[in-house]
Amino acid sequence: MRYALAIDIGASSGRHIVGWIEDNSIHTEEVYRFNNGVILKDGHLTWDIDELLNNVRKGIDVALDKYDIESLSIDTWGVDYVLMKGDKEVYPVYAYRDHRTEKTIGNVHEIISFNELYEHTGCQFQLFNTIYQLYNDFENNRLKDVDDFLMIPEYLMYKLTGKKKKEFTNAVTTGLINHETLEFDKEIIERLNLPKHLFPKLNKPGEFVGEYKGIKVLLCATHDTASAVEGIPMEDNELYISSGTWSLLGVKSEKPLVDNNSLIANYSNEGGVGYNRYQKNIMGMWIVNELKKELCPNEDIKDIVINAQKSTYEETLDANHELLLSPKSMKEAFDSLLKNKPENKYDYFNCAFRSLALSYKKAIEEIEYNTKKKYAKLYVVGGGAKNQYLNELTRQYTNKEVIALPIEATAIGNLKIQFNKIWE
Repeated sequence: MRYALAIDIGASSGRHIVGWIEDNSIHTEEVYRFNNGVILKDGHLTWDIDELLNNVRKGIDVALDKYDIESLSIDTWGVDYVLMKGDKEVYPVYAYRDHRTEKTIGNVHEIISFNELYEHTGCQFQLFNTIYQLYNDFENNRLKDVDDFLMIPEYLMYKLTGKKKKEFTNAVTTGLINHETLEFDKEIIERLNLPKHLFPKLNKPGEFVGEYKGIKVLLCATHDTASAVEGIPMEDNELYISSGTWSLLGVKSEKPLVDNNSLIANYSNEGGVGYNRYQKNIMGMWIVNELKKELCPNEDIKDIVINAQKSTYEETLDANHELLLSPKSMKEAFDSLLKNKPENKYDYFNCAFRSLALSYKKAIEEIEYNTKKKYAKLYVVGGGAKNQYLNELTRQYTNKEVIALPIEATAIGNLKIQFNKIWE
């Protein structure tokens, strides 16, 4: 039997999952799990990148104790990166929920408007897009003597192998990739006066990076959503939601859609494995998890869902409102956006689930209008796929057949790319 290792890291946890092919299907076993999360340091939200790397190595050792691992790859969330001066990191490593870009965004748009950016990249506007983070670094002289910036999975694989390779699907989250050339956009980089040497040629999923303890390290689709979509056992081309901290709702398309309707609806065109992903970021289970931390930290999420289902509170809010991005109190953020204050803690959760389902409905209507196609099914993967109440609300709001697959779709997509490469 031949074994590969998928290291799948999200904003709240990481997983090491061993995979193998048996009876023509992929089998998996989770061998290591660790917590992840932002850290408030000197007034900014940051990642403990050293502890993240430490856990990556620990998990690999655990996997090696049990299996003869032939290859591995790492996927994470997008947007964030580590600045490098030679082999030295520039600290801190900022997290996307930090507010440092708020003033920078206007400065970028004075140089190149968002409409122009969208014409070039087809990338959804978000406060934390890498383009704004890098320009903030430029404004604060953090790019002086920097010779590279590595997206989080690129950095982790570099620390394992000593080799640096930039990968396409994660690069697309930067807001700096031209949707026609599928490489870094030279005009945007020149107009923003960003150092050109930071933006080399990109590598596609499947490329060999190096070796670590005798294991081949490969590039998967290192943006976790790209791997998740690759891991969905989808019949035909239907809608999908990768439901985790964020809900990524979209559909595959042959080419990016960068028309005015897509701009107005704030849809993103992101790299897939041989296709485009036309999708939108929706706030996702973040709002639920933050409410849980604040209102009932010791309560099991299954019990919370059951009690939320009993709630008669029906008011909803805009699940994508910027006040929900990183509030000091999620409860207070909800209170400020609602006309009628919930009577008990479960009302807040019912509001959250209904608001998410409503945001899915709106996003699907936009997709169908913009693609001029109707879709019958909605595949849901990730942690949110286990939430039967949210799935039922989604079915009611969208009138789609909801196919919930509580599988490790991201790890499976990661593994598929490895299997295709090492066994080709």
